[in-house]
Order: sequence, then C-alpha cells, then structure tokens
Amino acid sequence: MVKQYLEHSREILTSPKSLFKGGSKEVPIISLFGYQNEYDLRDGFPLLTTKKMAIISLIHELLWFMSGDTNIKYLVDNKVPIWTRDAFNFNLEAMAREGVFPGQLAKYSPDWQKALSEYEQRVREDSDFAKRWGNLGPVYGQQWRNWKSVGEDGKVVVVDQLGKLIESLEKKPTSKKIIMTAWNPGELSRMALEPCHMFVQVDSDSNVMDLFMHQRSCDQFLGVPFNIASYAMFTKVIAQQAGFETRRFIHSFGSAHFYCGTGERGRWYGEHLDEFRQKVGQCMFPDDYNEARFWLERNLPPEAEGQEGYDHVTAIIEQLARPTRPLPKMTIADKPFYELKREDFKLESYDPWPKIERKMAV
Repeated sequence: MVKQYLEHSREILTSPKSLFKGGSKEVPIISLFGYQNEYDLRDGFPLLTTKKMAIISLIHELLWFMSGDTNIKYLVDNKVPIWTRDAFNFNLEAMAREGVFPGQLAKYSPDWQKALSEYEQRVREDSDFAKRWGNLGPVYGQQWRNWKSVGEDGKVVVVDQLGKLIESLEKKPTSKKIIMTAWNPGELSRMALEPCHMFVQVDSDSNVMDLFMHQRSCDQFLGVPFNIASYAMFTKVIAQQAGFETRRFIHSFGSAHFYCGTGERGRWYGEHLDEFRQKVGQCMFPDDYNEARFWLERNLPPEAEGQEGYDHVTAIIEQLARPTRPLPKMTIADKPFYELKREDFKLESYDPWPKIERKMAV
C-alpha cells in the first residue's frame, strides 16, 4: 500500500498530464485526473508508514459516518479536528449575522484562526451551541443512513443505504447492484462540503468480498491516506457482517492533488512547474528526494505569516525520501456495524516514521 501511494504521489508531481490550477479553496494545486489503485487486505492493513497516522481519529470518523451523524460534537469531544474547519466555515455567515463572531473574516487570517479556535472550544463545552452551530448539513452520515427520496405516492421516503447494502450482500451476494452513494444532487447545496468519496460498489462470489470506491476530489497528502485506511476498515466491517472473507479494496481517483501553499509560495510552483517536474522526475533513490527537498527550500518564497503549513508538496517530497516499513495488522470485532465502538478496533505492529504536520485547506 505504501509503495502504491508513493508511486501515485510521484506521478502527480511529474506527469506531463498533471495540471497547475487555482483550486476551489484559495490555495493552488498540482493535480492529476484519473487513476486507480487496489490493496489486497489479506497482506496487511494499508496504513501509511512513511509518516505517523492518527488511527484513533480514523476510527472515530468511520463510526461517525456509520451512525448517520452530521454534527461535529461527537468528533470534537473525541479530539478529532478533521471536520471542525468545514463546520466553522459553513456556519460562519449565519453566526456573524447573530453577532456570535465578527463578519468579513478573511480565510486563514490570524483573526479567522482565533475565531476558529474559539468555535471549537464552544462546541466542546456548550451542548446548546454545538446543536445550533455544529451541523454540516446532509453530508455522508445522512446520505449513508437517511437518504431522502420521493415515493410513488409523493411522500418523502427515507432509505438506509448502508443497511440495505448489507442486506443485499447477505441475500444476493453475486449481484452487480450492491451500491451506496453519498452524491445526492438535490441536497448538495445544503452541504458544508460536497462528498469527496462519493460512490461505493461491493462485489462477491459468496466467499470473498471486494469493495470499490470512487473519489472525485482527493487531497493526496492529508486526505487520501485517511481515505485508504478508512475504507479498508469499512470493507472489513461489511465483509465480516455479511459472513465473507475480506479481499480487496479498489480505490478510483478523480482529481488527486497536492496543495502548493498560499500567495507567492503557491504561485512559484506554477511559474516553475516544468523545472520542478524535471527535478523530481530525476529522483531514483531516497537521497535524491532529499536533494530535491533542499533545492526547494533554497528556491521557494517563504510562507506568509499566519499561513504556514498549506504547502503539502514539500511534505510529500520528505515522505518520498523515507524507506517504507512493514504494514501493520488491524482486527475489528465481528459484530453489527451499529454496535461497534472505538475499542473494537485493534491495531498491531504499527511502526511508522514521525508525523509530518500540515494544515488542511478548506
């Protein structure tokens, strides 16, 4: 898994098909469209070893998805910050109208960062505040467990897609219609973030089970390692509940990208893209990537004060210079998905390189 992830990352940075674009989050990206990887989960748990991953956060997020919850209170209470910035941005305009926070906060500015920190604290400490301002709209959990459609009589029908997926797998495991989607066109405008990992299909021969997931937008440094591990766990949960052996997780990518940093830092990559591609493309061994990293550090403009950490390119170059280590093992209690707790997920023999800190563009 680590090798596949690193090879994919290198391809994004060096392929002539890659594009430098403005992106949708005020931070430019280097992006490659269209790719696919697969992981045989019998060979080990696909958790990145070239940097330390926050496995507890991964588990809590998956449990949150499967519960149908769309409020960040559960995540914040369990010290999982993954969705806090999206919830803050989603609710900021309404909170400003009511005087909870100042209006016209420039994204990523010191005042924005200060308000974000206060927002997270209030969600943690004030249940009424969290109930009012901690929701993300009808994102993953609601689509997985409470998809809304119109029935034949014109009334709204609620569909538990996850429950039906498992039921279909148990009743007709060879079906080609065992599908779950988070992409609900009628509700996209009410979501804090349109689904990135948007479509799941399960395949089985009544003995082994594979799961395919398509992801439209892929934050290759921060998001994708989480997505791989999360869907590997999800694959195992589904297979166990339906009574099958877990085999493969297949991951299909739309736009897989690295954020380049804000301001002059981000623009530099666009202005020097061909030179950068050539420099990284010449790397064959770990020391070569270290040389490329030092070259970047000598030539890159400094990150703007208060906006450090949005350059993910230097972070992946650092990972490419690190030898991979053996995959860990993950065991999950064999019980219905709605009964699972964090303690039911056991990770063994995980020996990663140190963590590499970067910020998520929102």
